[in-house]
Amino acid sequence: MSDETTTVNELRILVEKFVAERDWHSFHNPKNLSMSLAIEAAELMEHFQWLTLEEGAKVKLDEKRKHEAGEELADCLAYVIAIANAMEIDLSETLRAKMIQNAVKYPAP
Repeated sequence: MSDETTTVNELRILVEKFVAERDWHSFHNPKNLSMSLAIEAAELMEHFQWLTLEEGAKVKLDEKRKHEAGEELADCLAYVIAIANAMEIDLSETLRAKMIQNAVKYPAP
């Protein structure tokens, strides 16, 4: 699976299956999931904490550090998808609409 061949729906099914197999639906409410997302985002930030901009940009060149940061990013994405699943939000539709709003709010030069 790669970003070029995987659909958002396939990722949603992957996350839903994982949650269902563990009977976690009772815990997967918007409040808990949004808090979990914030925690995972903080864990991602730890990989860059105290680094200069130049040092932070070099994390992608270190395979171990890149992998570790990628795992935290994957955790963030899993929670974003879990929130979308729990709230029945179409991520593709919502992101497209938000980018249109952003383009109006922050027009390109």
